[in-house]
Amino acid sequence: MSSVGIEAIGLAVPPTYVDMVDLARARNVEPSKYLEGIGTTRMAVALPDEDTVTLAARAAQAALASAAISPDAIGLLAVGTETGVDHSKPVASYVQSLVGIGRRCRVFETKHACYGGTAALQLALDWIRSGSAAGQKALVICSDIARYGLHTAGEPTQGAGAVAILVSDDPKLVSLEPHKTGIYAHDVHDFWRPLYSKDAFVDGPYSVQCYLDALAGAYQHFRDKNPGVTSDAFAALAYHVPYGKMARKAHRHLRSLDGDPTPDATFDRLVASSLSLCAQVGNIYTGSLYLALTSTLATSPTPLDGQRIGLFSYGSGSCAEFFAGTVTPGAQDRVRALDLPALLDARRQVSIAEYEQVMAERESIDQRPLGAPAGPALRYLGVDANKRVYQPAG
Repeated sequence: MSSVGIEAIGLAVPPTYVDMVDLARARNVEPSKYLEGIGTTRMAVALPDEDTVTLAARAAQAALASAAISPDAIGLLAVGTETGVDHSKPVASYVQSLVGIGRRCRVFETKHACYGGTAALQLALDWIRSGSAAGQKALVICSDIARYGLHTAGEPTQGAGAVAILVSDDPKLVSLEPHKTGIYAHDVHDFWRPLYSKDAFVDGPYSVQCYLDALAGAYQHFRDKNPGVTSDAFAALAYHVPYGKMARKAHRHLRSLDGDPTPDATFDRLVASSLSLCAQVGNIYTGSLYLALTSTLATSPTPLDGQRIGLFSYGSGSCAEFFAGTVTPGAQDRVRALDLPALLDARRQVSIAEYEQVMAERESIDQRPLGAPAGPALRYLGVDANKRVYQPAG
């Protein structure tokens, strides 16, 4: 079969954000701790009429529109998320209806913390490579609302958003290499969210170490399968980005594994552009790696046509994968045509008081009384007889 990979990408973020300088001052923290120490300038804030479903559906619509294809072309729809809305019914089922994807389609949800989207992507790639797709395409969506709660250590590493990835044998953006990915998994308790809690729990320093251990394990497995290959083989690298500073730690670790005595020297060339969009959105869990990839294609000053790019996905708990692809000629122009910086600039800044009110309202979002439709936007309306109800875009 010809190459398989990413044909199009769609991004959805909430229309509101908190400025990190405002949040730092409200928490009596020096702003540089958030801006440089964490690497985030604006943190996306999901309003009470937005959830994982609405973000996923909007990202899906954007990806389909970018590729100019009908929803009927989709034969596999998977949503990777760690902030699902139901213990049984998958986010993907809601998306199927809201986006208009036909009934002859495999529809499901995948979960392994932030690795869940990559698990779905690798399955979709193999589905197409095997011939089972029979000419159809897969739509993989990474959708999450990262929440740790007010006045917690994790508060400045929240965010919300979704990235939809159209996977096909016509990879107009990135052709992903088969068979030779590096994998690492280890049962750890670095980050978790019990069924009774809306807020995640994290052992911060331990989670950073688990991330780096998984990076080392997955990258070594990748090198074992690709003898002689080091990170010098890549024109760009995109890492899982729970916050921007983690990408710098990851790159330093990766380059050290390659024996580079000055690992920071290559950061600006290989990694910096991947963080441009991430810094304005914050943590989006399963979608963080793919927002970094999108950011690379949208903002890198380096021509990447025909160049290899390395990708690292990490999910707490833990599972990780290092894999690679080749940027298709014209991919950067296609992504730049989406004008994603303008999408982020169009958002409305909220005050700290409004942000805190939104966080309070989201505490009861799963029991929200059914509201009346308002305006043309796709939105979450509330619950009727224990069933979530959505207003389609109209």
